[in-house]
Amino acid sequence: MATIQWFPGHMAKALRQIREQMPLVDIVFELVDARVPYSSQNPEVALAAGEKPRLLIMTKTDLADPDRLAEWQRFFADQGQPVLALDSRRHNVSKLVTAKSKEILHDQLVQEAAKGLKKRPIRAMCVGVPNVGKSTLLNHLVKKNVAQTGNRPGVTTGQQWLRSSAELELLDTPGVLWHKFASPKRGVMLALSGAIKDSLYPKDDVALFALAYLRAHQPDLLKKRYRLTDQDLDPAVSDPDLLLTITNKLGFRDDYDRASERLIFDLRKGKLGPITMEVPGDLNAEGINE
Repeated sequence: MATIQWFPGHMAKALRQIREQMPLVDIVFELVDARVPYSSQNPEVALAAGEKPRLLIMTKTDLADPDRLAEWQRFFADQGQPVLALDSRRHNVSKLVTAKSKEILHDQLVQEAAKGLKKRPIRAMCVGVPNVGKSTLLNHLVKKNVAQTGNRPGVTTGQQWLRSSAELELLDTPGVLWHKFASPKRGVMLALSGAIKDSLYPKDDVALFALAYLRAHQPDLLKKRYRLTDQDLDPAVSDPDLLLTITNKLGFRDDYDRASERLIFDLRKGKLGPITMEVPGDLNAEGINE
């Protein structure tokens, strides 16, 4: 399995700014990709937040497997971690996020009211790995295009304060990773989700990882998308040979790299169908902490 790392200087700077700004906010909104809910959690965020309340917001739920999505929601709830699974395109996003924030901060808000403090907006910091859908969510919360969006990492490059409503203010931050992934699998998962620049990893290795996963767990999605037969998916056929078969069926002749890229992008864009590539049971093998 390929070892993938990406931690450029601007991410180190962004993490430092996140730590510096943390005392200014009431709550942290940590966005994670619902297709890779564990791998897209940045362990540096929990360290920076300390005792600050955190709301885990699962994004891209329209691309995720609904059964596994529900399984992850139960897992996080059992861990005592407040969580929301959101389709950022829906119109009730702002109400859901504001209501959940009030619920989490209930005691703090009651104490401030008892002290006679003037009612003020909740101040939240929005953090997440690159390309997790943070800008899309913020644009819906603010109800206008204030954050640039794009299906690639590195779109947001600086911090900015945004006002969602009279009840909620948001500090947007650039997407950040961390210095070293303890597990190579985590780097591959992040590459598949689009959190790592496509020019920085071997696409054939990542495509073969995705292919092995889909053969084991959702072979029907492969059969439908690439017109594969049961014979093509026979266990005796190796993953590289299967990728060559897909290459030919796509009309790419022997352009193995092009087929690898197509498979990655098809998975990422939901063209294979709803997929979640992690389950809470995976944590038993890898451990909860990075």
